[in-house]
Amino acid sequence: MDVKEILRHVDHTLLQQTATWEEIKQICDDAVEYETASICIPPSYVKQAHDYVQGKVEVCTVIGFPNGYMTTKIKEFETKDAIANGASEIDMVINIGWLKDKKYDCIEEEIRTLKAACGDKILKVIIETCLLTDEEKIKMCEIVTKAGADYIKTSTGFASGGATFDDISLFARHVGPEVKIKAAGGISSMEDAEKFLSLGADRLGTSRIVKLIKGH
Repeated sequence: MDVKEILRHVDHTLLQQTATWEEIKQICDDAVEYETASICIPPSYVKQAHDYVQGKVEVCTVIGFPNGYMTTKIKEFETKDAIANGASEIDMVINIGWLKDKKYDCIEEEIRTLKAACGDKILKVIIETCLLTDEEKIKMCEIVTKAGADYIKTSTGFASGGATFDDISLFARHVGPEVKIKAAGGISSMEDAEKFLSLGADRLGTSRIVKLIKGH
């Protein structure tokens, strides 16, 4: 797989709490230059970034991030606000406590609510795999499929671990045919990126791939 093909699957990401506009602007410039799938940035920068890139790259942002335990109404408001500001992709974090409590209907309804708020925009569902059992991961594959989200995503990058090859393989076996897979967190080499894609990932949430290419 050539570098350009890998880049077309990258959500070029900057979500650190300390992110400044100058740093976000650099993410935008790099994404346009290297033709990544999107930029993934904090909600507070969405409007500014949307105006800055002028449609040259998709703007993705995060909802209920990074812990996921906000109320559904708060997440719904965040989603609508982000889309009004120009986001075309939404990465939401599930309520992990609900999953541990087996409140599957509540999780499904929340995903449905946010997908309705997204309309024709893309919704990705972050399940934070490092905090889950395989049984819980499989259950979330089923819920994400039933709820009609566009993607299931491994990680926020803010918990104890990120994407693993095993998790992407597990997702690929258990999600419905309409659901795509995003690997995020800890993707640090071109070899890793290529392997995640070969195992079934459609998107890669990372800043390191572009940095690696720029370093060459």
